[in-house]
Order: sequence, then C-alpha cells, then structure tokens
Amino acid sequence: MLRAIQNELFDLGADLATPGEDFAPSEMVLRIVQAQVDRLEREIDAMNAGLEPLRSFILPGGGAGAAPLHLARAVVRRAERSAVAAAREVPLNPLALAYLNRLSDHLFVLARAAAAEGGGDILWEPGATRSAD
Repeated sequence: MLRAIQNELFDLGADLATPGEDFAPSEMVLRIVQAQVDRLEREIDAMNAGLEPLRSFILPGGGAGAAPLHLARAVVRRAERSAVAAAREVPLNPLALAYLNRLSDHLFVLARAAAAEGGGDILWEPGATRSAD
C-alpha cells in the first residue's frame, strides 16, 4: 500500500503543479483519477474491518510503526489545507483534493492497524492529568 502511495504522491505533485481547466489525464499531463481515490477507500475499509471501533479520540503514538504514520497523516492534512487554499486562487483537480483527504484517513487507519500489532491505540483520557496526585 505504501509503495503505491509513494508513487501516487509523485503523480499528485505533477497534478497540482499543472493547474488548469481540463483535468482529464493525457500522455503529457498526469492527473489523479477516481480509481486512485477509490483504491484508498477500499484499503481503508479493509483495514477498518479488522480494528476495534473507536471509543475515544486517539493520541498520536502507539509504537515505532504507528508514530511515523500519525506524523505522515499530520503532514498530509497540512498539504490538504494548503491545496484547498490554492484552489481558491487557481483551478486544481478536484480529485487531487479528494485524494489528499482520503490519504490522510488512510494513514490514520494504517496507524491504528500498526498500533494494534503493538498493543493498541493510545486513547485520550479527558481530564486525566488534572489532579496533582
């Protein structure tokens, strides 16, 4: 999954670097296409099927495998915000924006799957550190 995503990130970069009005892929112009977004969705669903339902917010962490995936998710969220802001100024491929959105969710679920192998998610405990004891 990560190898495909790494390759697609180069496609995404090419797509975002080529704003315009026509978002159809061609030999000369790389565009993110619906099939790439759909694949992320299928992988999210498959990974989620093996995970416990969320009971609380999750703190980034969960072991050596999960922590970098949480960091990558944060970076993708920042990229998504930047791309949405850029799309207000120049026409960008809506599927590129959708891909970024689904990718951050994919990385979140992948981090949960990695954490599950190492003991589970680190759950937020509201107010857990309020007492001075």
